[in-house]
Amino acid sequence: MDSSSDKVNQDQLVSYLQNLESRISRIESHLQLDECSSENEFKLPPIFPHKISNQADSLEETIGQFWFAKVGIVILAIGIVFLLTFPYKNLPSAVPSLFGYALVGALMFLSRYSSKSLPFLSHYIFGGGLLLLYFTTLRLHYFGIERAIESEIVETILLTISSVLYLVIAYRRKSIYLSSIGITLAAITILISNNSYSVFLSLMVLSFFIVHLKIKFDWNPLYNFGIALVYLTNFIWFINDPVVGNQVGLRTLPEINLFAYLVYAAIFASASLYHQNKEAEKYTIILNSLFNCFWSYGFFLLITLLKYKEILPLSHFVASIIFLTISVLFWVKEESKYAAFFYSILGYTALSIAIVAQFKEPDYFVWLSWQSIIVVSTAIWFRSKFIIVANFVMYIIIFFSYLALSGSFGVVSLSFGIVALTNARILNWKKDRLDLKTEVMRNSYLAAAFFIFPYALYHIMPQNYVSLSWTFVALSYYVMSVILKNKKYRWMALLTFLLTVLHVLFVGTTDLDPSYRIVSFIFLGIVLVLISALYARKKSKSVLPADAGVESSDKS
Repeated sequence: MDSSSDKVNQDQLVSYLQNLESRISRIESHLQLDECSSENEFKLPPIFPHKISNQADSLEETIGQFWFAKVGIVILAIGIVFLLTFPYKNLPSAVPSLFGYALVGALMFLSRYSSKSLPFLSHYIFGGGLLLLYFTTLRLHYFGIERAIESEIVETILLTISSVLYLVIAYRRKSIYLSSIGITLAAITILISNNSYSVFLSLMVLSFFIVHLKIKFDWNPLYNFGIALVYLTNFIWFINDPVVGNQVGLRTLPEINLFAYLVYAAIFASASLYHQNKEAEKYTIILNSLFNCFWSYGFFLLITLLKYKEILPLSHFVASIIFLTISVLFWVKEESKYAAFFYSILGYTALSIAIVAQFKEPDYFVWLSWQSIIVVSTAIWFRSKFIIVANFVMYIIIFFSYLALSGSFGVVSLSFGIVALTNARILNWKKDRLDLKTEVMRNSYLAAAFFIFPYALYHIMPQNYVSLSWTFVALSYYVMSVILKNKKYRWMALLTFLLTVLHVLFVGTTDLDPSYRIVSFIFLGIVLVLISALYARKKSKSVLPADAGVESSDKS
């Protein structure tokens, strides 16, 4: 009933539209209007632009032809792997593997047969066949109730041949996808081998191959994946290789496997050193360096803390030398700013951990402060303002940590002030290399020295000799100002004298022994009078040209 009424309504609508079109045609003919121009003028635009329609069609073809091929081959491969790894009870142990090899042959034939008609699908079938070849070989020793091959050595050799074959074919075809699968299979084979030295040597060879692929084809995603894969493989082996069914634990390995992470780091760094452009440091080089630093030292630190605490100072000292050497190579060969910065910071960090592990608290804070001289020196060579600023912040943190954790002050605490003066002198000596437009960092180190020396001497010296020691510091500043021709040290001397005067007036008149009080007042008074006389004599002998020369030298 409803369908018949709908039919009648449609017929009426069609008849009405025909009558309307007929009337419009008679009106146009009577007015002598151009029918074509009218249609062109009032033609409505399509609901979907032609470009969007083409994009939609292209996306549909991409999903249907390429994505479905990838997903389909992956799902098919997983299903076949499950089929092969199923523990068959009533079949001879070699039958599943023979069936797998037969499937490999069938996939290779299908890939060759469809290479012209379906080239894209043919490539994925070929890759899936190679992957199936590896798991079929793996099935000869694993996953079954009985083993077709009992010897682990023979099985490892066969798996190694399968992995190498996969990598050779991937290299010849210049396929990043096949290469990614190939290095993954190689890492699995390395884990299956049961020897510490073979794991280290095999991963080293694999690292060189990954670097070669990066240099040859510039496959940056594969390079980053390979970095993570090598470090993770070595760490999985260190925790007793749970991939092959072992319980998680910490292996007692030769120290060579600990230093393997440093060897891998040097190998992967060579990829960026080989072909970096001096004109511009690409963001990929920066990210690769940061990635390599994070994985290498992260695992190295974790393993040394978990298992090798007895050689913690030596191991991290060696790590600092290696990372600092890499940073020097980046600067000398490529004049790299960021990569050299990352590796140098890593080297300084390793050296700091070695110092903390070697010396007792709070003595290691003093050694850490002396380390900052090395940091400043290399930072000037690298022309790195970042390292200079970071080093000063760490210097201040170390000093206040020393104050907080130290129960008493010793003579060694004066080294903080000596380090501050040394760093300020180094910055002044090579300031042109840093292209510093301000003297903020130099003044910061000088200010640190100005406060550290009086503070340390106040706690070190007996109360009767504090004023005398501060006077000696002020005189030392004056001597430095004469030798270095730098007026900043004169200001430090003046301020230290003022501080000494305040101490003598407010402390010396009440707390000091009478004899020491007399000596302090007389000695300080004589020194101040002599300093005043020297200033007066200098002013009386100075002339304008000489003053100009002094001022120009004082600005150094």
